Amino acid sequence: MNSLSMVALRTIWIKECTRFLRIWVQTLLPPAITMSLYFVIFGNLIGSRIGDMGGFSYMEFIVPGLIMMSVITNAYANVSSSFYSAKYQRNVEELLVAPVSNWIIIAGYVGGGVARGMLVGVIVTLVSLIFVDVHIHSLTLILVTLFLTAVLFSTAGLINGIYANTFDDVSIVPTFILTPLTYLGGVFYSLSLLPEFWQWVSKINPIVYMVNGFRYGFLGVSDMSHYISLGILVIFNIVLLGFAYSLIKRGVGIRS
Repeated sequence: MNSLSMVALRTIWIKECTRFLRIWVQTLLPPAITMSLYFVIFGNLIGSRIGDMGGFSYMEFIVPGLIMMSVITNAYANVSSSFYSAKYQRNVEELLVAPVSNWIIIAGYVGGGVARGMLVGVIVTLVSLIFVDVHIHSLTLILVTLFLTAVLFSTAGLINGIYANTFDDVSIVPTFILTPLTYLGGVFYSLSLLPEFWQWVSKINPIVYMVNGFRYGFLGVSDMSHYISLGILVIFNIVLLGFAYSLIKRGVGIRS
C-alpha cells in the first residue's frame, strides 16, 4: 500500500470516527443506558430466580452476550447509515472519481464501524463491572472474536447502505432480521436448555457462534467449540467482504 492510499484510508477512517464521536450522546450513550436496563431487569430481577447457568450466575452468563449484541448493532448501524448518507448527499461520487481503490473505500467505512462497535463494547463492559465481576478466560480470544464480529457486521452494514434507496431501507434489515437473530442467538440462554430439534435449528443462526465464541473467551464455557466459532467468523468475513467489493466495483446502487 503506497503513501497516497494510506492518506486516503486514514482520511476516510478519521471522517467516519469523527462522525459518530461528534454526536456521542446519540451514538455512545444510548447503548450504555440500554445495557444497564438489561443488567437490572434480566440480571438482578429475573436472574436471581433462574439461578446458575453452567456454574456461573445468570448475570455473569449474559454479560458476554450483551456486549456482543451492542457491538453487532452499533457496528452495523454506523456503516449502513453513513454510506447511505454519502449516497443521499451525493458526496460518494467524489470517492468514485478519486484515485482511490475500492478496497480503500471499504476499509475506511468498515474501519469506522469497527471503531464504534469496539468502543461501545468497551463502554458496555465497563458498565457491566458495576453489576458483576467480569471473568476473563482468554483475552486473546475475546479481542479476536470482538474484532472479527465488528468487521463482519460493519461490512454487512456497508452492503445494506449500498442497496438502500431510502432511509427506511436502512432500518429494515436491523428491525426484521438482525434484531430477531440476535435475541435468538443465545444471548439470554444456553442452547442446552432447548429441545434437541431447536438446538439444531439454532445452529443455523450465525450469531449463535459469535456469542458462544465470545462467551468462551470470558467464562471458558460454550455450547460449541470456539474453533468452530472463529472458523464461521472468518468464512463469513471473506464472503461479505468479497461481495461488498463486487458491488462497489460494479457500481451497484451507486452509479446512476
